[in-house]
Amino acid sequence: MPLQRRLPKRGFKSPIARYSAQVTLADLNRMQEDEIDMLTLKAHGLVPDLSRTVKVIASGSIARAVKLQGILATKGARSAIEAVGGSVADAVATA
Repeated sequence: MPLQRRLPKRGFKSPIARYSAQVTLADLNRMQEDEIDMLTLKAHGLVPDLSRTVKVIASGSIARAVKLQGILATKGARSAIEAVGGSVADAVATA
């Protein structure tokens, strides 16, 4: 019998999945700070301490202007933040 049939099946688990996190617009709206970066998200417990990259997704709504530093955002989240007067500074991706 061939080797691939003798070995047990294993699924794929991304090795970088535990180093990335997601934050919603509703989470940002609940925060009091106007300038948000990775350290403030970790301090509030929104992302784990192992996180290296954070992406804001367009879930919920935001009613105040926030300035994101070093955090990625989806197109919908970026347009929602900029519509209320906020800004998103591009994060530098590291490998």
